[in-house]
Amino acid sequence: MERVLKLLGMRYAIAALVLVGLAALYGAASFSRPGNAEEGNRSEPVNAAVMVCPGHEGGRVSVQSLPQKRTGGRLDVADTRGGSPLASMTAPGHGWDKDMGTTKDAFTVRASGALAAGLEAEQTTYWPHGDDRGLANARCARPGTDLWFLGPGPLAADGLDLYLTNVDAQPASVDLAAMSGEGPLDTTEGRATPVAPYSTSVIKIGGQPEGLGDIVETARDLALNVHTTAGRVAASLRVRIGKKKGVEWLPLSPEPAASLVVPGVPGGDGQRRLLLAVPGETDARIKVRAVTADGAFAPQGQDEVDAPAQSVTAIDLAGALSGRAAAVRLDSDQPIIGGFSAARGADVAYGTATEPLGGASGASAVIADDRYDASVTLTAPAGAAAVQITTMDGQGAGSPQNVRIAAGRTVETKLPPPRDGDDDKGYGAVVTVQPGSGPVYGARTIAKGKGDGYLFTVLPLMPAPATLRLPPTDDSQTALTP
Repeated sequence: MERVLKLLGMRYAIAALVLVGLAALYGAASFSRPGNAEEGNRSEPVNAAVMVCPGHEGGRVSVQSLPQKRTGGRLDVADTRGGSPLASMTAPGHGWDKDMGTTKDAFTVRASGALAAGLEAEQTTYWPHGDDRGLANARCARPGTDLWFLGPGPLAADGLDLYLTNVDAQPASVDLAAMSGEGPLDTTEGRATPVAPYSTSVIKIGGQPEGLGDIVETARDLALNVHTTAGRVAASLRVRIGKKKGVEWLPLSPEPAASLVVPGVPGGDGQRRLLLAVPGETDARIKVRAVTADGAFAPQGQDEVDAPAQSVTAIDLAGALSGRAAAVRLDSDQPIIGGFSAARGADVAYGTATEPLGGASGASAVIADDRYDASVTLTAPAGAAAVQITTMDGQGAGSPQNVRIAAGRTVETKLPPPRDGDDDKGYGAVVTVQPGSGPVYGARTIAKGKGDGYLFTVLPLMPAPATLRLPPTDDSQTALTP
């Protein structure tokens, strides 16, 4: 009996100690939690940013930081594999560019403090002659874990090269999945592709097992999903249509959503195709509205599109647009991905849906590389809008340009350099939506040449936030457990 009483006493003592420990832990957490638990959402400045320019093909790498009152921080551009920085900056509002030769490595842009806010970096190639002649521009990619591309498949292109860069010290593992106009492309190939720390892997889509193998060879249009099961990667996808038919980088698409705006469909002659992908298992009914300088309208016979699940649907827009620049507004009963392809002269360009500038976020768009014949296409699908565009180079900012956009209209405007000079010398720009304005969607186009020698590239404008909105905190034990 005495032994039993001792065991019971030890159990009660241990239980009491556990309760005391939990109380102390919860009490410490209540004193050390960040901020006031009764506060709503709050914003904090962006203090860190990483972007990866794919390199390899050569071209110009351009970086532009957002002008602001904050100071402090640092920005470095370096080979992803390491080594001394190619360039460094310590003051926001400045830009840097350099023409790179062909290289085996990607370039990583790392910024801290004020220089991380609103950071933009681009890689631009211009080949006036040869089999790969064309203008091609890529927004240097931010690392992620679930990424989408929408564009041509191997049947419509000579080459699709996917660049995967790991900027971290831990290995990454990547699974690829794809959809075409015929439906999902199910295969075990393309899974568990390793990407070593601080390195870039180049995968030929349809040209090797890691690139989904033979199953994608007959796809004319392709929605490609890059998903990591370990770590994260920055992804860029280069398209080579054919000899002297143009090269381009596909823009990353935002995550699927039921309401989208695809801005920046360029004007002029040539092919214009709207691409719609439905990643879910339910067919989508999509309402399509084109927004031009003359107003918004439904393309004849295409006002509502029934798009099959897990597939890509293409719509010819050339006849409906009649050479006018436009944005396309999409409203769907299922989450979708939207983009476009455009061909003109000897070149091709691609666009994607974007998030709005201004609105609740108030974020501006930063452009790192403007050259040649540069312009922006801006659309206000919901309400009248006003933006201010400021170009800048190493000598400072030019005169601000104020642009008004009527509700349900698209406006094209030139991007003049901040001062006279050689049109090959790049310069940056900031597009700021004015207070009280409706949301704006836009894209930047740079072009060179005429007729059959016309070369162009389109860059969708994405918000470059200087602040992050943090969720509220509360007094809950869930803050102590995952």
